[in-house]
Amino acid sequence: MAKRVFHIALLAALAAGCGEDKPLGFEAGPLGAVEVDAGAAVQVRSMLPLALTGLQNISESIQKAIELAIEDYGLIHGRAVALGQPIDTMCSSDGGSEGARQIAADLQVVGVIGPACSEAAVGASPVLSAAGLSTISPANASPDLTSDLAGNPGPAYHPGYFRVYSNGLYQAQAVARFAYDELGLRRMATIHDGDSVTQGLATAFANAFSALGGEIVALATVSKGDTDMSAALADFAAAEPDGIFLPLFAAEGYHLVSQAKEFDGLGEVTLIAGSSTSTQEFLGQPESEGVYLSGHDSHFGTNVNQVTGKDVSALSAEYQAATDANFFFHAYDATTLLLSAIESIAVEEGGKLHIDREALREEIAATTDFQGIIGTLTCDEFGDCGTGRVNIYYHADSNITDVAQLPVEYQFAP
Repeated sequence: MAKRVFHIALLAALAAGCGEDKPLGFEAGPLGAVEVDAGAAVQVRSMLPLALTGLQNISESIQKAIELAIEDYGLIHGRAVALGQPIDTMCSSDGGSEGARQIAADLQVVGVIGPACSEAAVGASPVLSAAGLSTISPANASPDLTSDLAGNPGPAYHPGYFRVYSNGLYQAQAVARFAYDELGLRRMATIHDGDSVTQGLATAFANAFSALGGEIVALATVSKGDTDMSAALADFAAAEPDGIFLPLFAAEGYHLVSQAKEFDGLGEVTLIAGSSTSTQEFLGQPESEGVYLSGHDSHFGTNVNQVTGKDVSALSAEYQAATDANFFFHAYDATTLLLSAIESIAVEEGGKLHIDREALREEIAATTDFQGIIGTLTCDEFGDCGTGRVNIYYHADSNITDVAQLPVEYQFAP
């Protein structure tokens, strides 16, 4: 295993101190520290929507990637890493806050991978932040969780939150440019379900499309679990749009797409879905054919994770059953980034491994040019570490249920 060695100067100082047989006198920062005994494990946790219909495949892929990354990484200063049981967030704010309270109650937990849903992160982030924990998500896109990319924190930003999945503002910009510049659309409608990520994407798209000279002729809302989209579709038909951007989750997205194709006045309207729609379940439905899909770059070529030395082909061979390779690779990189930061700041003293919580946050925040499977990761001051790259795919065949296998119609890079 090609594990990267960090902080050579710090290690040299520790060695020098030990050579003089003097105690280092470790002092915890203001957020406290976790002490791991010799022979005990470093504790981390995952937060996923385990039982929510339509998201089980994504949760399975993320959890498998985390487990594999921990196995590939190996020991941290002679200690194993224990993942424990994943915490079910139910993809909701309440589920996220409750799951975060469970994790925060265990004072031995060092860091968290997740949550997978933005809405769950809205509930979890303030709890985990107050507990001094660092969390890194492989799947959140809501701009509220980090920033507006112009130096202003989002309303749900809390210190200690990071993500390798890119800010949804990039996706909104990509869809706006594709619709306006590539497809020549001038009148667009959009829709959301009130969720942090769907509402954030719909709003950001409307702003970006309008800035290009386009017109947003209708903005509709639905609720999670809705199956009858007739009210929203009637509003759209009355507005006569050229296209509809639907950054919904797969269940609601399927109902909107299938009903729009049969709705009077909307049969020929261009449909562009968001990344949350691009699940195996949605892509496998015949009604999904003919839809454009926006999503983060899933073509990773021969990229190598700098910590473990694994490349795309090696990881794919180890997990042939991955049902969502995109989130799988994001989760692998997120986990190795977290473990690397833990090892970098951990101090061995008196038979215990001291992991300072504030130092861990600072270490992750200082990430620059981390070479991962998904690309080069650099974290900004609000926890955005993703590449910002977005692809627009075209779905013509429901026999293809992996978005990474779809033809790319447009590529966006900030």
